[in-house]
Amino acid sequence: MRKLLAATLGILSAVGGFVDIGDLVAASQAGARFGMGHVWVLLVGVVAICAYAEMAGRIAAVSGRAVFDLVRERLGPRVALVNLVASYLITVLTLAAELGGVALALHLASGLPYLLWVPVAAFAVWLVLWRMRFQVMERVFGLAGLTLVVFAVALTQLPTDWGALARGALAPGPGGDGWGVYWFIAVALFASTVSPYEVFFFSSGGVEERWSADDLSDARASTLIGFPVGAFLACSLIATAAVVYHPSGTRLDSLEQVAQPVVIAFGTVGLVLAVVAFFAVTFGAALETGLSAAYTAAQYFGWQWGKRVSPREAARFHTVLLVSVLLGMLVLMTTVDPITLTEYMLIVSAVALPLTYLPILIVANDRTYLGDRVNGRWLNLLGALVLVVIVAASVAAIPLAVATRMGQ
Repeated sequence: MRKLLAATLGILSAVGGFVDIGDLVAASQAGARFGMGHVWVLLVGVVAICAYAEMAGRIAAVSGRAVFDLVRERLGPRVALVNLVASYLITVLTLAAELGGVALALHLASGLPYLLWVPVAAFAVWLVLWRMRFQVMERVFGLAGLTLVVFAVALTQLPTDWGALARGALAPGPGGDGWGVYWFIAVALFASTVSPYEVFFFSSGGVEERWSADDLSDARASTLIGFPVGAFLACSLIATAAVVYHPSGTRLDSLEQVAQPVVIAFGTVGLVLAVVAFFAVTFGAALETGLSAAYTAAQYFGWQWGKRVSPREAARFHTVLLVSVLLGMLVLMTTVDPITLTEYMLIVSAVALPLTYLPILIVANDRTYLGDRVNGRWLNLLGALVLVVIVAASVAAIPLAVATRMGQ
């Protein structure tokens, strides 16, 4: 039980990366269009995020400082400022999409217009971030996100050809949509699994929980349990869509369609469970992105930060938090579609990935901060291989988006 509770930080981090509002649709769209052909992307992504989250958690535990704090000190304020600007803009726009996801879930539950729920969602997210203790927040919303397991259970009730699913995963191909669209979706899914705000949130969360070198086993448990759980949930979205939609070639662009496999499996109860799951994962992702935006700004400027201190003591941190939520709400009030917004942000995030992950690899090898807890040979090899994949995704993202017209 102790290890499970320790893993909730990783689960909450993974909720924001693997199954936020954009991925609820993107993973299901991938399953509908390509069957199980993108499962390998999730496997690569979970290895990548586990490797770098382990580094970020170890940095936080050994140094007592968050990753972005050390990036500024290690690489200098100018390089870190570029990282800050890119990370903050991407994170705030992603926060807007997550707030939109919460509003869409409430719309599904109530039937009331989506835009009426946007201010309610923004206020609720801000209230939780302002009043709820970090440890309570991560456990409540990290574990609530597990409701999405209903999609995995639905596979046992649908007419699932397990052999066909396995063959599709082992022999991926573009089908009739072409290799361009196939690789565009692969890059978007990969970017969703290794989003920069995940590691900023994860390492800052370790500082919030006052991890020390004695807590390294808990930090690793949080990484090695939480993030694979997120990948499993995303894989279940791909699989259910592959079973229900892929044979007919149906394309998905709404949460109602994403929920349909669970509705087919369990009827009205399935719809209720799907709505609860959508609300839990998007609300958890909104908490993560909101905190990540404030964490990066406060750590760059050297302000007092964190939920472990009172709002009065960390007034600038909480001001950035409030402003970020308000900006996210204002973006949505322009009537931009939150799902489309997140899909665009995944491509922008893919371009910016090297700015986050190269500095982490550098700091994780710096004995000034970690002493003899620096990366070993095998972790450095894995980190370097992952970095090559990250750079490849970064270079390919925009050309693929242009060539395929965002996967159309």
